[in-house]
Amino acid sequence: MAKQADLIPIENISSKIYFIRNEKVLIDSDLSELYGVETKALKRAVRRHKDRFPKDFMFELSKEEFDNLRYQFGTSSWGGRRYPPYAFTEQGVAMLSSVLNSERAIKVNIAIMRAFVKMREYLQSNEKLAAKLKELENETREKFSKQQEQIALIFDAIKELMKEDEKPKRKIGY
Repeated sequence: MAKQADLIPIENISSKIYFIRNEKVLIDSDLSELYGVETKALKRAVRRHKDRFPKDFMFELSKEEFDNLRYQFGTSSWGGRRYPPYAFTEQGVAMLSSVLNSERAIKVNIAIMRAFVKMREYLQSNEKLAAKLKELENETREKFSKQQEQIALIFDAIKELMKEDEKPKRKIGY
């Protein structure tokens, strides 16, 4: 029999991770969907244990951030929401399993932690790739500038060869 965490592919979780305030976060409604609870129940549990969620674990989106997020998905998918959602960082998601305290919450958290790790590995590999690309670009520029200098020398030599002698031509005869 498949485990609950196996029923949630990492790709599905990764697609719900957003970059807000330079943090990778999951939105409360996406988390409640993953945990199989109503968003208001999740938020109520968080409010009851507010001391477990400092600002680096969870924050409420500003109106501007909320509007930007709604614009990305269209208002129908958020329909009727009155208050901006909570955004949970990786540490905040880890803390949620202790607050929700269910078998499913633990299994979902394991899947979410794996998604965060995969995303971190992907971003690090992209950083390494970008650094290598920059290094190759610099090497190519150096080689290209040396070739340009050599080509310029060749053209200068050809121009010299093509110049007519500036000495007066010798007359034949008397």
